[in-house]
Amino acid sequence: MKNNKTAKKAKGFIGKTISKAKDFALNANDIALAKTEEIVTDSLEIAAQWQKVGEKAIKGGLKLSANQQDLVFDILNEVKSDVKEGQKKFRKLVA
Repeated sequence: MKNNKTAKKAKGFIGKTISKAKDFALNANDIALAKTEEIVTDSLEIAAQWQKVGEKAIKGGLKLSANQQDLVFDILNEVKSDVKEGQKKFRKLVA
């Protein structure tokens, strides 16, 4: 009879231990899922912010490039008119 009671106590202890371990594993899994979801959400938000920064940089770079091109062509036109003026003066001196 003593062995029977001991066996029942052992089964009860093992069952409780397994139940606690199972609950612990489920709780750990829930925490891991929650943290993973939080990390993914934060990562997506940060990526969206950096995408906005990148878009602004590209737009600003294109605007700057357009201004530089305009400046180069304006300078070329000025140089062209100066060369023509110099050419006229040179012809007068040589002729």
